[in-house]
Amino acid sequence: MSVPYALLGLLEREPSHGYDLKRDYDALFGRGRPLSFGQVYATLGRLARAGKVVVGETEAGSGPDRKRYVITETGATEFESWLAEPVEAEPHLQTVLFTKVVLALLLDRDAEAYLDAQRAAHLKRMRELTETKRTGDLVDALLADHGLFHLESDLRWIDLTAARLDALKREVLP
Repeated sequence: MSVPYALLGLLEREPSHGYDLKRDYDALFGRGRPLSFGQVYATLGRLARAGKVVVGETEAGSGPDRKRYVITETGATEFESWLAEPVEAEPHLQTVLFTKVVLALLLDRDAEAYLDAQRAAHLKRMRELTETKRTGDLVDALLADHGLFHLESDLRWIDLTAARLDALKREVLP
């Protein structure tokens, strides 16, 4: 997730305080990975230095004064360009899964045991996502489906690679 663009999008909707941006980000995008307040304010600071947001009116509260952030025309234009640009098609051909299998083979380690452990980890995560899908709202269900589809693809790759370990070992060893 691109945190700066997510914050710009939330600010395009309406000027907001950092606290409100964090709350909205966490509710919409932060499933399992909420932003820290430090990350929110550091990102807002970078966006302000780049001229993409400005600090609007400051409001007094029971604690420190609260700054309301407002997206600038530059920020809105950049956000619109980012939103219109397709996400790079995944996956990349060089993955951690593949790297670990090849290194295990190169070092004469048990690549099949690694694949078995990875399969078990994927299945565990799939059970968790299925439960999230069953008990969550529509946002949770759609995010869980996205994760499940990627994990299913990885499982197919793990099974295919396990069946071809001997051939892969002959190919990667000098």
